[in-house]
Amino acid sequence: MCGLLRLPTTKGKQHHMNPITLPMAELKPALTGLGKLIQKSHGLPVLKTIKVERTAEGWVSLTATDLDAFATVRLEQPAEGEPFAMLVPHEDLARTVKTCGKDENILVAPGNNQTGFIQYGLGSQIAEIQFEALPVAEFPETPRISGDPIPLPALLRSSIREAMECSSTDCTRLILNGACLDVTNPKAHYVVGTDGRHLFSSNSFSLPLKDSLIIPNHKFLGWPQFATDGEWQLRIGLPEKDKRTPFQITSRRWRFTSHPHEGNFPNWRQVIPAPNSAATTVDLDAEKIGGVLQTIQRMPCHDANNGTIGVANTNGKFHLLGKSTGTADWTRVPIDDAKCSGKDTSVFLNRELLTKALGFGLTRIELIDARSPLRLSNGGRQMIIMPVRADATPAPTTPPPPAIPAAAAAAAAEQPQNPPPTTAEQPKEETPMPKEPNGTNGATNTNGASRSTETKTEEPKAALDTAIAQVEIVRGDFRNAIAGLNKLGELLKQVQRENKTSDKEIQSVRQTLRSLQGVRI
Repeated sequence: MCGLLRLPTTKGKQHHMNPITLPMAELKPALTGLGKLIQKSHGLPVLKTIKVERTAEGWVSLTATDLDAFATVRLEQPAEGEPFAMLVPHEDLARTVKTCGKDENILVAPGNNQTGFIQYGLGSQIAEIQFEALPVAEFPETPRISGDPIPLPALLRSSIREAMECSSTDCTRLILNGACLDVTNPKAHYVVGTDGRHLFSSNSFSLPLKDSLIIPNHKFLGWPQFATDGEWQLRIGLPEKDKRTPFQITSRRWRFTSHPHEGNFPNWRQVIPAPNSAATTVDLDAEKIGGVLQTIQRMPCHDANNGTIGVANTNGKFHLLGKSTGTADWTRVPIDDAKCSGKDTSVFLNRELLTKALGFGLTRIELIDARSPLRLSNGGRQMIIMPVRADATPAPTTPPPPAIPAAAAAAAAEQPQNPPPTTAEQPKEETPMPKEPNGTNGATNTNGASRSTETKTEEPKAALDTAIAQVEIVRGDFRNAIAGLNKLGELLKQVQRENKTSDKEIQSVRQTLRSLQGVRI
């Protein structure tokens, strides 16, 4: 489908239609957005083309699709000429744009014998790229949606984008690959996105939706120019037999059409900490967030897998904690402009997630304890982040207890537990890395001997924890199996659409063969 460059002559040349003029100032950003849907590695040539169309009123539009989603942009000014549509290779248009100035125009029009051409200025002459034009009928039909528009104000638009940044990219958990417009609570509608490690939610919205909607996390929706192209409006299509209900998001010049993810979004409210459960609250200065982010980037990191960083309130002072190696001491960097209240607490988390939350403007940090989720919030927006271990590879002084089978765990859970240790025996949780005498991590008595009674009291609890963990593993396997079946269904639907397109191609070849059979030499 690669184009052929030549300098055309007018002699004997017949273009039956007025070409469509595409201003470079509009075409260049349009191709960037449409490129989010172009399937360069796909086997269907039609998915590598742009549908260029001129209506009877003279409006010119460009459309791209990846079979599941469609993006259409309308040019600012109408053009004279009869209505027609053609498919132009995206690769040829993109190559031409790179060689033209922003004040130039290019022309596209169908040629003779199933061809098309692109013309642009080359010095004092006109250069032409000729390409094989695929039939317009092969381009998938864009779903038509005539529902009432639902305005999406600026705060809701930004919340949708932020929720998508927090959504999962795991294809086996398709239901989490998008932003959920949760309308199950009539008094407060939410925008939610999660990947299992962190969760973002934003409320204070009221949408006239009957059911919740999961907007897929598409690259086009995260494109900044679409987000700034005027107010968004949402339309929900009517359900069709054996088809998913489409939705459409429009801006001033763009139109994005796709299908929502089907299924039940997880009960995300279960992971939200209860009100007034925070033991420590930290308020950061919104004007000084840039400095805090720069400090986080410069903090040493001993655990590249988790990107571990600590946040701590010590004697009313907020600190960031980091170290370069597992055996090094923690580097404590104070943040002078932070206001802390509550007890001394230290929590460790992934620094990328902390950076993301602060980048969203979530300047209030609420800590419960070292094992509970953190909550960062600002008004009706919040992010819940799961903590990580302070050390990636802890070195226990005693070998871990052997694994307990499920049956033994259930029996051990029924045994009476020993009374809890006294207050003097309970380990302190205020410091993340307690230094114990003789290099041990367990509590010691005044003679330096290790107390072994705590190990015995923890055995029944460890057995119960093992049983609960096994239940969670089985539950996770079921979730993954269901998500895998959903993904398989999506792939089968895509194969079905590809087969329909192939059938059209075969039918076209058959018709051509029949016409050739009737030719006599």
